[in-house]
Amino acid sequence: MNTFKFRKNQQFVSFIIPAMNEEATLETLYNGIKKQLELLDYDWEILFIDDGSTDSTWSVMELLAFRDREHVKAYRFPSNKGKADALALGYQVASGNIVFTMDADLQDDPQEIPRFIEALNEGSDIVTGWKRKRHDPWHKVLPSRVFNAVLSRVTGVKLHDHNCGFKAYKKEVVKSLPMYGDMHRMVPSLASFKGFKTTEIEVEHHARQHGVSKYGVERLIIGAIDTVTVGFLQRFRNCPMHFTGKIAAYLVLTAVALFSAAAVVSLIGGAGGILVILGALSSLSAVIVCMQGLMSENSVYRGMEEGRQFLLADIINGSVYIPAKQFSQDKVREADMLSA
Repeated sequence: MNTFKFRKNQQFVSFIIPAMNEEATLETLYNGIKKQLELLDYDWEILFIDDGSTDSTWSVMELLAFRDREHVKAYRFPSNKGKADALALGYQVASGNIVFTMDADLQDDPQEIPRFIEALNEGSDIVTGWKRKRHDPWHKVLPSRVFNAVLSRVTGVKLHDHNCGFKAYKKEVVKSLPMYGDMHRMVPSLASFKGFKTTEIEVEHHARQHGVSKYGVERLIIGAIDTVTVGFLQRFRNCPMHFTGKIAAYLVLTAVALFSAAAVVSLIGGAGGILVILGALSSLSAVIVCMQGLMSENSVYRGMEEGRQFLLADIINGSVYIPAKQFSQDKVREADMLSA
């Protein structure tokens, strides 16, 4: 049962802090967040999530949670699940109407919190930090800049720093976004599918004082794969057959060309058997790709039947006014019934 209490007309802010082997930083981060929220006079909570630490990170989380029962909750995975799973848990249990995500390594500065909230109050749905001056080695900074430039071009969401972990969201965003794999780097892009607006602000980036970075070369490969995934979802998530159908069409054209070439070679007395085999393989590939597209279309159709989600700004239907929120088809029908 949620023990946190709202005051009337009061902002309630949740902080999701995934951590792995960050025992030396958590109390300092807690104190920094506490100071800012007390100055703002907002209700708040911190959700610490231990992602399979092998040091004393969980012990520190336990200590903070018992010391400040009103504001701190702690969760522990039995093994390392990855940042996306930790954030997904945080999204699920967060109680605030504003939700922050921050890294636990003290490279994100809690003094920036009021600026994030101000940007949200000005109408943004997501506010993401931009570490313009980074205190990281060049072999991390350069690939990151290339990744951000490519992702901005592929998705159309123009940001300097998609991967910055310091973000603030309205509650509606985190409650509607899927989070899996390594998609935590793609949140602004995924949110754009639903019409959410993202704003970027420059933030102070501090050099890491404790622990070691959890990211290596593998992250770059995964980032490239996820960029392709997001690009595909942006264009074909509701019509996968448009993608597979084009591939199948090219394969059919290739098969026709191969069969034609085989016929010409046979007419002039050559051996076109290999061309026939390649043509047959191309035709079979076209059928397989087309079938995959049809199965994907069937999955999309079933998902639509179960209740499609619409992000509407407002509804005015007769005498009924419903403020901005996410509606399913059932909710829209409920509004129609109320106005009847």
